[in-house]
Amino acid sequence: MTVARAAAIGSLVVAVIAVAVLMFSSSGGESYVLHLQTANQLVKGNSVKVGGLDVGKITDISLSKGNQASVKVQVNDDFAPLHEGTTAVIRQSSLPSVANRYITLTPGPNNAPKIPAGGVIEEDKSTNLVDLDQLFNALEPKTRKGLQGVLQGFATWYAGQSNDLAQTFKYLGPSLQSFAEVMAELDRDQKAFTDFVVNGARAVSAIAERRTDLTNLVTNGNSFARAIGQQNASLDRALANFPATLRVGSTTFANLRVALKDLNRLTDVSKPATKNLAPFLSDFADLFKTMQPTFEDLRYIVRNPGKANDAADALRQAPALERLAATNTTNSVAALKRGQSVIDFIRPYAPDLAAWVTHFATVPAYYDANGHYARVLPIFNAFSYDPGQNQLNALAPSERKTILTGRGNRYCPGSATQPAQDNSNPFLDDGRLGPADCDPNTRPPGP
Repeated sequence: MTVARAAAIGSLVVAVIAVAVLMFSSSGGESYVLHLQTANQLVKGNSVKVGGLDVGKITDISLSKGNQASVKVQVNDDFAPLHEGTTAVIRQSSLPSVANRYITLTPGPNNAPKIPAGGVIEEDKSTNLVDLDQLFNALEPKTRKGLQGVLQGFATWYAGQSNDLAQTFKYLGPSLQSFAEVMAELDRDQKAFTDFVVNGARAVSAIAERRTDLTNLVTNGNSFARAIGQQNASLDRALANFPATLRVGSTTFANLRVALKDLNRLTDVSKPATKNLAPFLSDFADLFKTMQPTFEDLRYIVRNPGKANDAADALRQAPALERLAATNTTNSVAALKRGQSVIDFIRPYAPDLAAWVTHFATVPAYYDANGHYARVLPIFNAFSYDPGQNQLNALAPSERKTILTGRGNRYCPGSATQPAQDNSNPFLDDGRLGPADCDPNTRPPGP
């Protein structure tokens, strides 16, 4: 029994030692050091991944001699050793959290020289994560203040309007789809659309050739309208008396129908004899007595004692109305001529506007329980493309910030969509738009 107990105790001790070795000993692999601009809120124990698989972890973070973040990582034996050309990028799983950072490695080719254990992957082979506060810090204080005001304004605007906004987005997609179908129908029959535009231009040109006659017509109409406007008091009185006149006239015409029946009956009876003509004339006299008030009201409309209170006075004031209309028409024509420059400036951007409306539905196409949303992600490239050598060249850290101050592409009007067959876009204004204004060869990236 003593020997058996000693063996059991020895086996237990060996098991405990084995467990301790497995728990506290190194898991193998190789260690490497990454030099980063900043630690980007990395902590010890964060994962190191290759192609989405965990291949190691961060074991230490310190400050290098060049005031950079020196991050020590351990890569397991399945992916060690690393080779030259290996790059590292700091990523995060989602935007709401800042404690979910990890490092993703892109191993270099296997035929490249190996990086020795403890070797360094320099800063030009690493890419930091751009935080939102870094993006906002790149803006001027005035710009940040304006952006804050815009966001607060949107919050005030949509306060209590979430249901209406959700209902709006519910019908926005079908509306844009319907508009896209309409544009597709216009685009499908280019000849009919072109004929419509050409014939419309011809009609406008024909009208322009008779612009003198048209101006005279508008001028005379303006004068006539001005003269009528000067007789507004007379017109008010005439319109005020008009309902009563209509009522009397309605009664008169109602009685006239009875008179016409009697007249037909009189005609029928008068054919064989005219001895019954006297009763008919008596009834006819009664008809004239009934119509007498109507004619009296008509007399006051045509000629009424007093100043500017009848139709004759309104006609005498027509020339003054014509002079007033002439001035207003001249001003209207001048306004239309001044607005022509605005129309000429906006017209070249018609393809850009049509392309934006046609393809905007694809941006907020995603939706979840809260409604539609757009996926927007700022990406700052760490490389530049050399078309002559067909290769990517790493950018120095100082060069990566130029994206925040660059002016972007210099598109010409109409460059937001494919060039038309008639070369109407991009619009170069018959060569007057040169390299100092825009670059006709700059096009948006393809789908």
